[in-house]
Amino acid sequence: MTDKVPASPAKWADLGVRALSAAVLIPAVLADVWFGGIWFELLVALLAILMAMEWTAMANRGDPLQFALHAAAALCGTFLPLHAGASAALIAVAVIWLISSGLAARPETGMGGWRFLGVPYVSLPAAALVILRNDPLFGAKAIVWVMVIVWAADTLAYFAGRIIGGPKLAPVLSPKKTWAGLGGAIAGSAIASVIFAAVAGLPAILWLAILAGLLALAEQAGDLFKSALKRRCGVKDSGRIIPGHGGIIDRVDGLVSVAVAAAIIGILHGGLSATGAGLLLW
Repeated sequence: MTDKVPASPAKWADLGVRALSAAVLIPAVLADVWFGGIWFELLVALLAILMAMEWTAMANRGDPLQFALHAAAALCGTFLPLHAGASAALIAVAVIWLISSGLAARPETGMGGWRFLGVPYVSLPAAALVILRNDPLFGAKAIVWVMVIVWAADTLAYFAGRIIGGPKLAPVLSPKKTWAGLGGAIAGSAIASVIFAAVAGLPAILWLAILAGLLALAEQAGDLFKSALKRRCGVKDSGRIIPGHGGIIDRVDGLVSVAVAAAIIGILHGGLSATGAGLLLW
């Protein structure tokens, strides 16, 4: 019987930089979530604008007009839901999307259907995050819960994929993703949810763990969506702003999909004024 070949050091080459970046960024983000209000909105707006910059650089050939439209949609998604109403935000984003799509429909713009998807991609997650945080009683907990399960899914998928390996999940879209990584993401999200719910004193711990596991599927789908975009655009990273993580889209690919799904669940269960409670209380 042959000994098991140890994992290649190359598999872990980026681990130190990733850990250092996370150690710096996570406390800052959590502090901003805690303060809430305009500080949280400004953080979301900044991230959404940076996403707009990266998206248009990849899918719209760096067109400055498309960046302006995407950035405007990001700002509408961030600031209009709480100050003008969710309906006004959706109408504004829809109008900007129509203008952007009309310009992108020109044959010379290229990039297939991807050039039409950027406006909702940068604006709807921004709206979801500010709506979730706006719940006066459970908004901060809802945002932290979402971030914790996304971070846990991403981390456990990373380690499970590299340690266990095995069959590829979607080799055409992301050659490194494995079914073991998907299992790690689901398990990681569920475990993180149990710990968070116990510490935060939330009821229905088991249900929240199941919900976290389901949202891990959305997190992985967001990652695959980003991988498909980068493969179509022929780039390795969406940007270079975060050491060890690439661009902003590389870092929040799972968060954007989970935030939208979580906000929809919270709105359906608790309404627009109590979205955080609707997400966490069952």
